[in-house]
Amino acid sequence: MLVITRREGEEVVIGDPSNPLGVVRIASIKGDRVRLAFSFPREIEVHRREVADQILETKPSVVGSIRPAHGGSGS
Repeated sequence: MLVITRREGEEVVIGDPSNPLGVVRIASIKGDRVRLAFSFPREIEVHRREVADQILETKPSVVGSIRPAHGGSGS
């Protein structure tokens, strides 16, 4: 894990700096609360950990759901 110290208004560039995947900016710091601003393409999902865990818990498992095709000649 990479740990970076940033001040309010500073940014972290994710990916190639000439064509970044996204940018994370420190929007504000008040007491022990830090507000982050994420700038990523819409097709990239960004979730809080608790939401990501809920998504993983509710996604149906692929294991056991793949069945062989019916019919056809068994060559």
